[in-house]
Amino acid sequence: MDNLNQQYEAIFCIVNYGFTDIVMETAKQNGARGGTIINARGTGNAETEKFYGIVISPDKEIVMIIIEKENRDQILHAIYEAAGLESLGQGIIFSLPISHVLGINKEIQSETTTEGD
Repeated sequence: MDNLNQQYEAIFCIVNYGFTDIVMETAKQNGARGGTIINARGTGNAETEKFYGIVISPDKEIVMIIIEKENRDQILHAIYEAAGLESLGQGIIFSLPISHVLGINKEIQSETTTEGD
């Protein structure tokens, strides 16, 4: 069980509603196998919108992706290029370490073991 510990990270990408397909396609092209989409609502500041001249959409979606730690930087940067703040997706992307994980498909684990050999 120790082999499962601390080799995974969770990537979270908060994007405007409707941009999750871009996030998932990009993540999969860079080594992710899937993700979970959570509907969310942002709390934009009206003064910020006036000052910066941008419209902050309150309807958001969060894409949560569990990935192997060694793929983190490549996936984070690729998602940011495709759906980051400078895109219409207005994405904010971050990752968090996972100390323990259960339920990862054993086929995925054996594939990643043989791919690295």
